[in-house]
Amino acid sequence: MKDFPNASFPPETIDVMKTAMDSAVATLPHPVSSAAVQSIAETILRTAQEGEKDLKTLQHMALLELQITQR
Repeated sequence: MKDFPNASFPPETIDVMKTAMDSAVATLPHPVSSAAVQSIAETILRTAQEGEKDLKTLQHMALLELQITQR
């Protein structure tokens, strides 16, 4: 996983990030690869670090980036 040395989030944001992660992974066909899970996690971390806190936006950005990188 990429390094996020300065990442710090309040508990509410962590809850939103976890829900976005779980929701994004749940939309993928099984089995879900560890690379896909890692990509989703990194996108959610990066997007939240940039200030985004909306659940649907975090999920959408993670799935969109996963779709782009798998091509």
